Parts: sequence; structure tokens; C-alpha cells
Amino acid sequence: MNTQEYKGKAAGYLRMPLFMIIVYAAAAVFLFLYSEKAGFVSILIVIAYALTVISLYKLSVKRLAEEMMTLATDYNSMQKQFLEHLQMPYIVMDAEGRILWQNDLFTELMSEPEKVYSKPVSSYFPEITREWLLKNENPDFSLRLEKDGRIYLGVFERATMGKDQNLITLLLFDRTEDERLKQENFDMRLCCALLYIDNYEETMDTVETVKQSLLTAVIDRKITRYFQEADAIIRKIEKDKYFIIFQNKYLKKLEDNKFSILDDMKQTKMGNDVELTVSIGIGLNGGSYQKNSEFARSAIDIALARGGSQAVVKDSGNLSYFGVRAKEIEKNTRVKARVKAEAIREIMTAKDQIIVMGHQISDVDAVGAGIGVFCAARELGKECHIVLNTVTTSLHPVVDMFTAENGYPADMFIKSEEAKERLTDNTLVVVVDTNRPSYTECPELLSNNRNVIVIDHHRQGDERLENPVLSYIEPYSSSACEMIAEILQYISDEIKLAPREADSIYAGILIDTNNFLAKTGVRTFEAAAYLKRKGADVVRVRKMLRENMDAYKARAEIVRNATVYRNAFAISVCPAGGLESPTIVGAQASNELLNIVGIKASFVLTDFDGKIYVSSRSIDEIDVQNIMERLGGGGHLNVAGAQIAGASVTEVIERIENIIDDMIGEGLIKL
Repeated sequence: MNTQEYKGKAAGYLRMPLFMIIVYAAAAVFLFLYSEKAGFVSILIVIAYALTVISLYKLSVKRLAEEMMTLATDYNSMQKQFLEHLQMPYIVMDAEGRILWQNDLFTELMSEPEKVYSKPVSSYFPEITREWLLKNENPDFSLRLEKDGRIYLGVFERATMGKDQNLITLLLFDRTEDERLKQENFDMRLCCALLYIDNYEETMDTVETVKQSLLTAVIDRKITRYFQEADAIIRKIEKDKYFIIFQNKYLKKLEDNKFSILDDMKQTKMGNDVELTVSIGIGLNGGSYQKNSEFARSAIDIALARGGSQAVVKDSGNLSYFGVRAKEIEKNTRVKARVKAEAIREIMTAKDQIIVMGHQISDVDAVGAGIGVFCAARELGKECHIVLNTVTTSLHPVVDMFTAENGYPADMFIKSEEAKERLTDNTLVVVVDTNRPSYTECPELLSNNRNVIVIDHHRQGDERLENPVLSYIEPYSSSACEMIAEILQYISDEIKLAPREADSIYAGILIDTNNFLAKTGVRTFEAAAYLKRKGADVVRVRKMLRENMDAYKARAEIVRNATVYRNAFAISVCPAGGLESPTIVGAQASNELLNIVGIKASFVLTDFDGKIYVSSRSIDEIDVQNIMERLGGGGHLNVAGAQIAGASVTEVIERIENIIDDMIGEGLIKL
């Protein structure tokens, strides 16, 4: 062995005496120039030194090589022994996952009688497949693994041994206890819940006085028994409200039985003619007890805004809905409408101007509600503008009535750009017929202004306006125009409406109820009667809502080309070409499809303006709102819709069919 076989500092240390021979020889030559005798003696000394160094060097190199080999052997032996007895399972495998080496603990962990080589690691851990290893090219990576009820963190490290040879090491860290403690911590977190009886007053009014206390006791008993299974603490905070706390580990059980108390409470009969319903709001994982309580209150507000008779779970930023098959609960009392109207009047009075907007591609209900707000603002002496970007064929008869010739401001209807220019710190923005910011005519008005009022009859979903100064959402109402008609009665004692204004609001109710065939209640007819007294004329409204021949033919074509999925769901496509208001035609066709025997729900898709608009309808058996929510939309039990961007009509139809299949499998749809 020579010094060529040594590298780095070791080679430098071995060569140092050889370098010194050259230095000493140079010094001897230098002395010889000054003194021949001294130089001669120096040369003899250098020669003797060189012979000695070379002899010792040859001997030392041989001994050093032997000692280094011994050290390397001992080191390798120690390393192997260390890995063999390492208190963590450890293996070496090739790039395709075949085991090349394993330590004793891995063999013991896998319950093998002896070490087995060339066996694929996937036979022990199915997650570690050959394809997965070849696909993962990172030098080090990790994976959660399970074996015989134990949980491991597998840490992989890739090493390149040659041009085409890769080895992968796997070290297993037992995380079972960590996972257990983590799950225990999660299970013991506090869940806050609020339970409200939706129609307490209405139910009690139908019960004899002597039985009212008995009905109250039955209600308390059912609620207590149900939540006792969750080891909950229950406190009655009002006659129709309960505050409940329980541990997180019981929530899954409540969710698995779909909050059976929702259906159980409907069976409560103690002489009451009205079906008793409850709403539940649950908050968890807020990071603090106070935050969980806020989540619970937010959840119960959403449950009530969606029509009641359901449970809403708010887990941090995620919302889950249960019991959404229930119909909206109509309340005959208009106390809430009066309170909201008085609050709206106070807010309007304090503002300089009001800007009203509905949803994109507005319909008669949205514009009619906007006109109602315009009338309220005029009564209070406030300037008001309605944001309307697109005037469709169905809207032309309505909008054309409100011109300067008829005594209305030229800027009564404005576009989004002008609305943004008019926006000031003292401007009130009123959103009607939608509660989703992204669906409005001008979402920028909401992000740049905190003075927002929401008036809507659709159920609330995950997307909603944050912190409006007033939110009036009543899913049991037939339309936004019905709500506006009620509000107008309390804005002022003798508010004046021109016949064309009453016609526009009446038309909105007529359109959304499909000529009073869908979602009509006592208050719907009361609102219609109020508008009749204010001058609305059925004949004028009917003429206003007539459609042209192209739209009528298109609707007939949609019905003719409809396909029936699972013998119950009609699905069709609205041809947007040649139609000024294809989405309106699609909604009308969706209503028409329900007139066919055997059809339980209908879906009409319209490819318009870069989006797929879906109009869905049902009579009573199918909750189309649940279907549309899974598609990204929302609405009511029997009337719902969605707007999907970045997808084709075929893809959306496939998604609808998959959602229907999933809901049938989950038992939410029964054919």
C-alpha cells in the first residue's frame, strides 16, 4: 500500500517527512556556498536523514494500513451490531421494495420465526407498494403505517450506491401512544350546543291550557333523555331554548343517528295540532370555550335561517347540516317582520343614500324586491339606486315602466361601475333575493362597505355575508317580494305605492310561486292581498309576464329532450343560443318537467356567460336544496339552483347523477 491510497489529511501527514528532506537539502546547498566544510557535513546529515525517513516511512505505512483495516473492520462490526440491536425496527431494501437486510426487532415485530430476505415490504405494509416507491423520488420522506393495531411513523431515506443502484432504508417509530393521547385530547374537547324549539308559541296556542304544562314536561324529558346518552349538561335558559355542553367523543354518535331527536320531537303529541320542531346549533374546535360558544350561536342562526327543524355543526370553519329534508316552518305571526321593518327604517334614516342589488342575471323577484326598497327609501326621503347589469327579456316589461317620462329618476337603475363610484362611507347597501356575496350583481360593494342589509328567502349555506348590520332571512317565505311587501306595511303607516310598483312586487311573488302553486302560505296570500289593495292588477301582471315565441319553443324543446335518470329524475339542457334570458327559460322548463307523471325532481342546465346554471325543482319527496348544496349552490327544499364555472354541461350532469347515487346510498333519497 502506498500514499496514493490515502486521501485528505492522512496523506498530508504521511508525506510531511518526505517534504522536509527537500527543505533540508536546499539548506545544505545554501551552507555549501558559504563554507565547503559545513556544506559537506550538512549534505552527509541530510543523506543519513533521508535514508532513515524512507526506511521508517515504508515500515510505518505498512503498520498504518494494517491498523486502519483493523479499525474499519471493528467499526463496521460495531455498526452492524448497533443496527442489529437497535431498539427500533430497521430495514434496508432495494428501489422496488424488496428487503435486503433487517434487524432483529423488525423480524420480531413482523412475527417472523427468522429473518426473511428478498420479500417485498408490501407484504407487511400494503401502503408501501413498488409503484409508490418508484414514483417517490425524494431523498427522504415519511409515511403513517399501521401493523397489528400499532401505529408507526415510517421514515425513509434513499441512498445511491452506483449509477443504477438505489437502496432505501426504513426506520419505524412507534407513535401508538402519541396517537392515543392525541385522540384522547380530541375526544375530551368541549362541544357547545344550543337547542331552540322553532314553533313553541304556535304549538302551545293549539293546546288546551291544562295540557300546556304537560307538553312542556314531555319536551324537557325528551331533550334530557336524548342528550344524557352523550353525558351532557343541559340547562334551560328560556322556555323554548336550551344550552348543552358535552365532550367531543359523543358528537360522532349524534351525527351517525342524524340527530334523531329532530324526528322524535315531531312525534310529540299532547293535543297539539301543529307539528313540533327543534333546531340545534353545535360549535367545536374554536380554540377556546368562548369561541365554541360563538360557533354554536352562529350555527343555530344558520339553522333557523335555513328554515329550522335541522342541526348545524360548526367545526372551526367547516359546516355540516343534518335534517335538511324538513320543510320550512311558516310562522303566521308577523311580529318579526314588524321588528325588522322598524330596524330597517332606522338604519335607512341615518344614511345618505341606498344602493339595492340582487343576484346576477336578476329575475322579476329580485328586481321587484329592489323596487320595493326604492319605494321605502322614497318614503323616507332618501336617494336610492338599483344595480342591474343585465336587462333580460323577462325584465324589459318591468324596467321599461320606470322611466323619466313616468316620473322616475334617470339613474334609478345603474350598473356596477357607477354603483362603485357612488359608494361612500354613509351609503347603505341592501342585498335582496340572495345571501351569497359571490352571487350578487356587484360583490365589490360588499367588500368595500360595512353598512349592509340582507333580505332573502333562500336557505343560508356555507358562503354568507359576514357581519351585516341587519340580516332578515326567512326560508319559509315564498319570495323576496313577499318579504318586502310585509316590510312596506310597517315602514310607514300610509306608504304610497303606484300601481306599476305594486304590479312589479306582485309579479315577483307570482313568478317565484309558479302562479301560487309552490311554496305558498297564509302570509303569501296576505302579501298579495296587500298589493291588490295598493293597486296591483292581475291582468296587467299577466300581460307583463307573457313571453315571446322563441322562449316558449325553447321551453318545449327542453321538455321534449329531457332524459330520465333512475326513473325519477328529469335532466335536460337549455339551448342558450337565440335566447335573451336562457336561465329564466331553464327555470320555467324545470317547473314544467314536474308535471310529468313519475318525475320527483327536475334539473335543467344552461351554459351561459361562461358558467353552467342549474335550475332544480321538486314537489315534496326530494330535497333538491341538499343536492344543489353538494354541487356548490343552494336554495329551498323544492326550489334550488347552482352556478358552476370551469366545467362542461356533460361534466355537471355526471356530477348530479353521482350526487343522486351517493344520497340514495346514504339513505337521504328513497325511491
